[in-house]
Amino acid sequence: MVKEYDIVVAGGGIAGLTAGRAAAQTVLSTFMLTGNEFGGNLLSIEKIDGFPGYPDGVAGYELCPITQGDAVQAGAELVPMELLSLEQKDERWLVHTEAEDYMGKAVILAMGASLRELDVPGAEKFKGKGVSHCASCDAPLLRDKIAVVIGGGDSALQEALTLVTAAAQVIILQQDDQLTAQNYYVDQVNANTKIKIRYNIDVEEIFGTETVEGVKVREQGSASSSLIAADGAFIYIGLAPNTRSVNGLLELDETGRIMVDENMRTEVPGLFSAGTIRSRSTGRAAEAAADAVKAAEFAAHYIADGGWRA
Repeated sequence: MVKEYDIVVAGGGIAGLTAGRAAAQTVLSTFMLTGNEFGGNLLSIEKIDGFPGYPDGVAGYELCPITQGDAVQAGAELVPMELLSLEQKDERWLVHTEAEDYMGKAVILAMGASLRELDVPGAEKFKGKGVSHCASCDAPLLRDKIAVVIGGGDSALQEALTLVTAAAQVIILQQDDQLTAQNYYVDQVNANTKIKIRYNIDVEEIFGTETVEGVKVREQGSASSSLIAADGAFIYIGLAPNTRSVNGLLELDETGRIMVDENMRTEVPGLFSAGTIRSRSTGRAAEAAADAVKAAEFAAHYIADGGWRA
């Protein structure tokens, strides 16, 4: 027999965990599919700035378990399974997972986004052997060594600032002619003499024998490539929304994110979205949490009166 809930939340990152907590606090029955990678991308973030309640910042690996604990304490049930697909049944939603099916009156889609992979020779070969997405995990291995960070957004600069606490030098390789991160991070990077930035750079290869030994790059407009010696390569070139389970069901924007209105409602009654998977997301943790609270609030309104558009 299919278990039924008022609200089903899909996603185990900060948006999903916050949505589960907020939904459970409305005293509606809440079921959470936290996925196989609890915490999402935040687990690798050493310091999240600007998150309410943490004026000095908080580590992602601390924030996510706290939020999950709050959700469980509020009454939410959770399982470490992923959403495979959705099916509408009599104005409710049948939620398919790899193990069981569940029914929800409303579903909050908060599956987040995955870090994009760099499609060059060596990027896959040296995963775990110098190629990484987690500076807080691997910085100790690079003490007094050289690391390159590929990318120029918030995540890239946050990780560069983590790496520089151990590495002798950090080289940021940015494809554009300027950094795209918040000024808060740009100012810190520019002030650190151990961090070097190279602009208009295309990475062509990550090379080595057993482990990473460097990267092959080409400056845009140049006819020749050059080599940069490095002991680690950290890749932060953007996010790919995890929308495979709802492809064909919901409208996506030009970046592949789920289209929502200001109340986190999709165009399909009963389906909401929050966090980095939704359109116009900045990818910031505080925004994702605020999205989640709003999605839970309007999901509760929808369940109470069946209304969709104001």
